[in-house]
Amino acid sequence: MSFLELNNINKTYAGSMQVVKDFNMHIEKGEFISFLGPSGCGKTTTLRMVAGFESPTSGSIRIDGVEQNNLKTNQRNIGMVFQAYALFPNMTAAQNVAFGLRVKNKSKGETTRTVGEMLKLVGLDHLADRYPFQLSGGQQQRVALARALAIKPQVLLLDEPLSALDAKIRVSLREEIRDIQRKLGITTIFVTHDQEEALSISDRIVVMHQGRADQIGTPFEIYNRPTTKFVANFVGTLSTIEAKVADPAANTVSIGNSIITLPEPIGTAKAGDTITLALRPEALALNGAEGRDYSLSGKVEAVSFLGSVIRTRLNVDGQPLSFDIFNNPSVKPPVAGDVIEARFSPADLLVIRD
Repeated sequence: MSFLELNNINKTYAGSMQVVKDFNMHIEKGEFISFLGPSGCGKTTTLRMVAGFESPTSGSIRIDGVEQNNLKTNQRNIGMVFQAYALFPNMTAAQNVAFGLRVKNKSKGETTRTVGEMLKLVGLDHLADRYPFQLSGGQQQRVALARALAIKPQVLLLDEPLSALDAKIRVSLREEIRDIQRKLGITTIFVTHDQEEALSISDRIVVMHQGRADQIGTPFEIYNRPTTKFVANFVGTLSTIEAKVADPAANTVSIGNSIITLPEPIGTAKAGDTITLALRPEALALNGAEGRDYSLSGKVEAVSFLGSVIRTRLNVDGQPLSFDIFNNPSVKPPVAGDVIEARFSPADLLVIRD
């Protein structure tokens, strides 16, 4: 039996607006799960149902075998961190962390000890007496995290906790959150619309689209083997290529003058049908790369310097194709107007399905 179970969860508002549809997921104790998707896809609503702020229209939520549907938020052993910090402005950092412990009627000695441990855990024990307005955004979110962890919750829920912070702080704080989560072994659900965040810290990712879980898998599976067109386009950068089916039984297609055997079944397409294939930018390379047996020729339309990589956009028979090369100061990158060949391996091709 899994530690946190969401079984056939549906949520409908105003009688007809269904925002979560047939959501099923079993989460193991200590797992770090990210709900990833665009605004309005149902990820925060699902999180709020786990927390008890919303009730499922149908379906059940169980934590460690105990049904949660009829329990109020304060009856569930849940720690919640919000996007907007939600600290009490008239309380110091230490008093904010102590709030949940006082609600649970913990002794003064236990409260003092736990507050000290939690503030030390998030690296703010030296700022215990400061008020929220005296703290940076990153520090305030650390206090919010310490407050959520102080009550020793069964499940930690984080609702886009980093979205109000600048880029560098986001990276450092997400790594701190993951380190703390591993140290405590606490089951965690992290809601984000940022694919880099989800890919970098998750054990598994739920990619949500129009209220459904389009795909659930490890970061490696989600990025390298998307199972739906939405996931393929939402996670990472993709270039799509139109190809003609040559022999569906042999999984072969024609791209330009090349016949290519695909690594996965074509499906129901017939010979002569057009299908859509996709390539990640890092799957392509310039001439001379080993292990890439096929090439596509095109004119360079744009070159973007991204620091460690240089992204080049080709026009291949009217179709845009992006590929990345590592930044090497001693090697001149392509320039707009050049005609070049980008090489790839058939194993890197994805078949995009509706």
